[in-house]
Amino acid sequence: MTVTASAPPAPTTRPSAAPSRRGAGAVTVGLVLLVVVLALVDITQGTAAVGAPAILKALTGRADPGDASVVVASRLPRMVAGVLVGVVLGAAGSALQSVSRNVLAAPDTLAVNAGAYLALGLVAVTGVSLPLIASSGVAFAGGLAAAAVVLGLSGLGTGTVRLVLAGSALTLGLSAVTEGLLLLFPQQTEGLYQWNQGGIAQQGFGGVLQMLPVCAAGLAGLLLVARRVDALALGEDAARGLGVRVRATRVTVVVCAALLSTTAVTLAGPIGFVGLCAPALVRPLARRFRALSRSRTSVPVAGLTGAVLVLGSDVLLRAVVPADRAVAVPTGVVTSLVGAVFLVAMAARVRGAAEAAAPDRLRIRSRAVFLTTTAVLVAALIGVTIAAVLLGDSKLLLGDVVNWAGGRAGRAVTFVLDTRVPRVLAALLAGGALALSGTLVQAVTRNPLAEPGILGVSGGAALGAVLLVTTVPVAGSWGVAGAAFAGAAVAAVLVFGLAAREGFRQERLVLVGFGVATGASALIGLLVILTDPFNATKALTWLSGSTYGRTLPDVVPLAAVLALGLVMAVLRRAELDLVSLDEDTPRLLGLDPARGRLGFLALSVLLSATAVAAAGTIGFVGLVAPHAARALVGRRHVRVVPVAVLLGAVLVCAADLLGRTVIAPAQLGAGLMTAVIGTPYFLYLLVRTRR
Repeated sequence: MTVTASAPPAPTTRPSAAPSRRGAGAVTVGLVLLVVVLALVDITQGTAAVGAPAILKALTGRADPGDASVVVASRLPRMVAGVLVGVVLGAAGSALQSVSRNVLAAPDTLAVNAGAYLALGLVAVTGVSLPLIASSGVAFAGGLAAAAVVLGLSGLGTGTVRLVLAGSALTLGLSAVTEGLLLLFPQQTEGLYQWNQGGIAQQGFGGVLQMLPVCAAGLAGLLLVARRVDALALGEDAARGLGVRVRATRVTVVVCAALLSTTAVTLAGPIGFVGLCAPALVRPLARRFRALSRSRTSVPVAGLTGAVLVLGSDVLLRAVVPADRAVAVPTGVVTSLVGAVFLVAMAARVRGAAEAAAPDRLRIRSRAVFLTTTAVLVAALIGVTIAAVLLGDSKLLLGDVVNWAGGRAGRAVTFVLDTRVPRVLAALLAGGALALSGTLVQAVTRNPLAEPGILGVSGGAALGAVLLVTTVPVAGSWGVAGAAFAGAAVAAVLVFGLAAREGFRQERLVLVGFGVATGASALIGLLVILTDPFNATKALTWLSGSTYGRTLPDVVPLAAVLALGLVMAVLRRAELDLVSLDEDTPRLLGLDPARGRLGFLALSVLLSATAVAAAGTIGFVGLVAPHAARALVGRRHVRVVPVAVLLGAVLVCAADLLGRTVIAPAQLGAGLMTAVIGTPYFLYLLVRTRR
């Protein structure tokens, strides 16, 4: 299924043109009035009680110095920044969707925000202090590079799924690198995590005034190529026939949109989903008033809609949350939550022919190949386990391990192994559990690109665990595992429940999963900021997939669930093979595919949740391990399951070992390492399936 954002045809009769223009004008005036009302309300909100009379006196220069400083130095800059950020993001999203003919093209899905975030993080760790305009240039370079990669991999007008997959995968990889920088250089990057949540608070008008000319240049560029963008809606051949330079037009739009997006990022941090939602709200109006279907009209109207979204989110936040707490909550958290709900609702209404995933080639491997592969992986697993136990900030010998196992080791060796062995076990078991979970999800959904992290299940588990840890700091291992399972179960019900209609169609499954994952990430950021704003490093360490501080009781629930999963997968291997083929074959053989699918999905959720509870969020293992296993031993699950579990265990254990030894005594979580490894592999799979 390909969802496009092509503009409706221009009106051909004069009688309909005037009412269309009047309707578009009425919509524009209504949006302007709504922005004005929200702006006035936004100015009155805050920790200090400043009413409308005080604001009027401050604007006319007749207010008390205290009230005037609050209004002029804080409230007005915040309001103006909200309007400016909303306008540029809405306009950028509208232009990107028009030129790509894809309703999900936006700064968020094109990884522009993640690219800008990484670029600014790299500058921050160097200790160089750049002026705001130079920071905007750095962010622009990073965001434009990320957008170029996503568009190059997904193509233009080739469907929503590929765009979302490429953008979300690249976002995960770039964000992993940035989070690694935050953990390694906490002093240099202080405040960068909270800034990444997106907030429009300003200290004076300095930043707004510096960014205003850049925003004007970007908007002017979009309006200058508006007629060419409208011509692209007729098709590339027709546009060329009209003298439009297709490639140059697309490059110009992408560059201008990236410039606007990174300007907003520099000024207020990433404000999520405004560039996605604003054009989507304008599209129904464009179907009624054709004047709004033209880019020169739709871009400004989408900009006004974006301003309404940003100011409305800020007003709603300060109306619901107490003023003293609302100061700490970034506006971007609210827009991300709204956007996540909007994306899930959009995906649930998807209609049309399914956009099929490229199936794996049918591979038949001999028994000798399977046994050889298994033997090699077992040897690799033993080798990486021994290395993980012996290596670290303190290097040990095998004799030390033998003495420790027999209770004859010294105090120093005992302390080291008492803390290191549980970490190694957590990495091994988490890798195996995530690999098995990914194998089950890909088989049940018949989608080779499905993975618990991308589908939001891991995000739901992380949200449940973080919620318990932040509210009940003394919670035990089984409690965290239970909370993680509850969060994963809620996410799974949303994702798989909405995607199950008309079968697990790829586009609905991916879009709902992306929305749920984004919403979970926003809520996690909200919890971190509200409950422990001065210790975000601790939360980042856990969310990066770190095994730091794990004890043997922490891995007991994971070991039990993995054992259960392996037994169930082996016992029901034939049913798993049949369910992964199609919908009719199991029924012909007397099986109930719906019941079997539900059981496998529940087991997959349980595996993902316990893995997240034990080792934090570790991405891409559930994607890489099953793919590699099928490539090595074929598609029969009696062989795929053990090979995938071994691969996952080796991958996560090796990632954990590298993360705590390469830059010792500093450490990086296994999740960051697997994201760095898994992102290129995932993007390679997208390129291969496009062929």
